[in-house]
Amino acid sequence: MDSTAFPHDLVQAQHHWNTTYRALTTSGNRHTTALRRRLLDLSGRIWWHPFWTTVPGNAPAARMELRRLARTQSRSEEAA
Repeated sequence: MDSTAFPHDLVQAQHHWNTTYRALTTSGNRHTTALRRRLLDLSGRIWWHPFWTTVPGNAPAARMELRRLARTQSRSEEAA
């Protein structure tokens, strides 16, 4: 799948999901309720994004590609 085919808001939502998940795993016992709520909100935005209605039959592979793309972008931002 062409990674440029993903809408910017979908990639951003996945990026924020990754960041929030990382914060949840490193927060100890602080702010976990707010972080979990944020994960649920972002999960819904990603899962129900209108883009997924345009992916013909290969949505699981596209979802994995979205995760990979967001991870790659996060790593390049951290390195900069």
